[in-house]
Amino acid sequence: MSAQPDSFLGAAANDADAQETREWLDALSAVIGAEGGERAHFLLETLIDHARQAGIDVPFSANTAYVNTIPADQEERTPGNIEIEERLRTYMRWNAMAMVVKANRLHPADGGDLGGHISSFASLATMFGTGFNHFWHAESEGHGGDLLYIQGHSSPGVYARAFMEGRLSEEQLLNFRQEVDGKGISSYPHPKLMPDFWQFPTVSMGLGPLMAIYQARFLKYLHARGIADTSNRKVWVFCGDGEMDEPESLGAIGLAAREKLDNLIFVINCNLQRLDGPVRGNGKIIQELEGEFRGSGWNVIKLLWGSYWDPLLARDKDEILRKVMMDTVDGDYQAMKANDGAFVRKNFFGQHPKLLEMVAKMSDDDIWRLNRGGHDPQKVYAAFHKAVNTKGQPTVLLIKTVKGFGMGKSGEGKNTAHQTKKLLDEDLKVFRDRFNIPLTDEQLADIPFIKPADDTPEMKYLHERRKALGGYLPHRRQKADEKLNVPPLETFKAVLDATAEGREISTTQAFVRFLTQLLRDKELGPRAVPILVDEARTFGMEGLFRQIGIYNPAGQNYTPVDKDQVMYYREDKSGQVLQEGINEPGGMSSWIAAATSYSTNNRIMIPFFVYYSMFGFQRIGDLAWAAGDMQARGFLLGGTSGRTTLNGEGLQHEDGHSHILASTIPNCISYDPTFAHEVGVILHHGLKRMVEDQENVYFYLTLLNENYPMPGLKAGTEEQIIKGMYLLEEGAKKTPRVNLLGSGTILLESVAAKKLLEEEWGVAANVWSCPSFNQLARDGQDADRWNLLHPTEKKQRVPFVTELLDRQPGPVIASTDYMKNYAEQIRAFIPKGRTYRVLGTDGFGRSDFRSKLREHFEVNRHYIVVAALKALADDGSVPVAKVAEAIKKYGINADKINPLYA
Repeated sequence: MSAQPDSFLGAAANDADAQETREWLDALSAVIGAEGGERAHFLLETLIDHARQAGIDVPFSANTAYVNTIPADQEERTPGNIEIEERLRTYMRWNAMAMVVKANRLHPADGGDLGGHISSFASLATMFGTGFNHFWHAESEGHGGDLLYIQGHSSPGVYARAFMEGRLSEEQLLNFRQEVDGKGISSYPHPKLMPDFWQFPTVSMGLGPLMAIYQARFLKYLHARGIADTSNRKVWVFCGDGEMDEPESLGAIGLAAREKLDNLIFVINCNLQRLDGPVRGNGKIIQELEGEFRGSGWNVIKLLWGSYWDPLLARDKDEILRKVMMDTVDGDYQAMKANDGAFVRKNFFGQHPKLLEMVAKMSDDDIWRLNRGGHDPQKVYAAFHKAVNTKGQPTVLLIKTVKGFGMGKSGEGKNTAHQTKKLLDEDLKVFRDRFNIPLTDEQLADIPFIKPADDTPEMKYLHERRKALGGYLPHRRQKADEKLNVPPLETFKAVLDATAEGREISTTQAFVRFLTQLLRDKELGPRAVPILVDEARTFGMEGLFRQIGIYNPAGQNYTPVDKDQVMYYREDKSGQVLQEGINEPGGMSSWIAAATSYSTNNRIMIPFFVYYSMFGFQRIGDLAWAAGDMQARGFLLGGTSGRTTLNGEGLQHEDGHSHILASTIPNCISYDPTFAHEVGVILHHGLKRMVEDQENVYFYLTLLNENYPMPGLKAGTEEQIIKGMYLLEEGAKKTPRVNLLGSGTILLESVAAKKLLEEEWGVAANVWSCPSFNQLARDGQDADRWNLLHPTEKKQRVPFVTELLDRQPGPVIASTDYMKNYAEQIRAFIPKGRTYRVLGTDGFGRSDFRSKLREHFEVNRHYIVVAALKALADDGSVPVAKVAEAIKKYGINADKINPLYA
């Protein structure tokens, strides 16, 4: 029997027949040598499958050895000038560091540092340089451009490169994180703040990976539908290993594999550290992530060790080095790079006598020079090259680096690296010497930015590489080149007209009618992107399945169970509907991809994302905020909205606050329409602003599942509907008199209350439809701000709500299916001296019939009447006894618990 290494993958001690084992290994080696790795892989998979079929339990392992995926002799060689690239990278490292350190040497009178991050780019510099020099295409003729999701904390390094390219000035670098005066640059990637530079916001951890997956999928969607040629484009996503703990980071990787998104490349910067400490001190984050991604069907490329390790691994015939590499945990790996070569010799190689013998002739400096893969330009190039040439799978690159690489004792490999913003003069000297920065000791004090002359080899190379790849990145397109025309409002007559006698519909049905009509438009119809999260039948949208099909890159390889029905479930390779399943974050990410297509693809798309309103802003609020940052354009539609409209569903489903959440996003325009014609006017207005005028806003409409007759559009009220308020029904010309404001379904309670007030209490009432208290509030705030800052102007501005109510005397009662804060926003703009009372649905929802829920939340017609009479009594217009009489008449329990606390 042949002798075996004493550490052969830790299995030799349990080997009952080492000779047989060797024969199998020799046979496999022969196959690899003669027929290649693919044949060997096939044989191994066949053997494993055969063993399982025979009843042998073969545990699945998605992990490979803790070495580079690409063997040294199979690496694609970089075509670049490594020396020049190293010098450019050195200057960018310095400039990125100088930018942050300079910003944090400012000491304003009110205190506080500006912050910034040095360590993240320090670990990413080689990867960024390789991508910018050799892989990342800008938009140009024949190429739509690659899309880059940049790890946000590394933004100083991207600015440093743009400075070298002449795209950012020294003044802008000096004003890093100082944006108010318009001279500075943003802390992180923000399209809103740097609209011609950054494409995607990525520093809300986890959102970048999630959005990128759906962005890559949307590129495939556009190509399949013949709207844009995206066949040669890639989506590159840079993440930190710590960021992968965010559920969103890994939440959609199954979709990417299932849909074979080979245009998607994740690059996970595995520097083994989070903000506070190691990501997996007791384990191995790279192995863990490999298992997650390989198990989901991704192509995984591990790049762990730099070229200096290659000779040692070649000599590792007994695989002792590989075993120590595998057995060493991340907390210890971090310590190796936080110390020196002597420490590594003792604590890493010292784990086995043969390893100490292997490095006996190496100095401590030689050992310290043993680099991690992410800092080796040749190996990074090889990994990137393999990734871009992978077909049929998304790829993830797990690249091991050192956080704070080059920062020395101030931060390299230290737990404090992320928070290090300031470097002492001695640290600057170490940094300079390590990277051979051409500065004297005297010059160091000023921490000057470095930019070689334009005619130097480095600068020529810098520009030549970007010219070869189509231009400079990152770059963001602000408007699409194409011009699309929105059909006139009359096109949607079916939505605007009153319903026939005895006919009732919901505002959800009104929306579907509008969308159906839009799909018939030859120019805009193909650009509509209906997005659903498994609720099409709830919203009456199942007709779209047959009409335009559900997008599936594989088509439909089965016969749907409802094939014999008119509206059967039809999937198609060029389908138009995006059906995301029970997955609101995924639906929102698809919506963002479509809503920003004008910028990323030079194609205007019109996304309509329909979902249960309770599961919108409350669930995906961070994505909605990111959409605002990205200048998204499209429609969000919260179906089954309102706290009391979705009877029977209960606390988790009944939305009474989405409009309050929507109001926090400056470029989100939100409406709570009651009638079909309001839906039609608002949607048409949104199309004009977002499609025809290419304005950077997006619209949110809440839709109802409650049927009732629709009164039809009253000519001349279109502008008032958009502004947020118009007179629906005017009361008798008599006193006492009140004004009843409402939105959504509760407006109908106001209409019913008007009748009760006039018939039972002799009170005239105007009824105002207020499709948007948010818009009314913003208009009022704008006017108030202008008046504050222009006190000497004779003509002061008047808020729209003030202007309308000035013409109609009497107290004002506002009632909605949302929390009181929604309508409270306009209190400051009610005409002076007028009583204003607000009814709303504060508190947790519950299951019951609509009438019972409205009674519980005190927003039904009876409570509106009582509120109106109380306001009149407070004004001295009716006796207070009338209020008590109404409470008794309507059987209101005056001592019941406040619904807020019920």
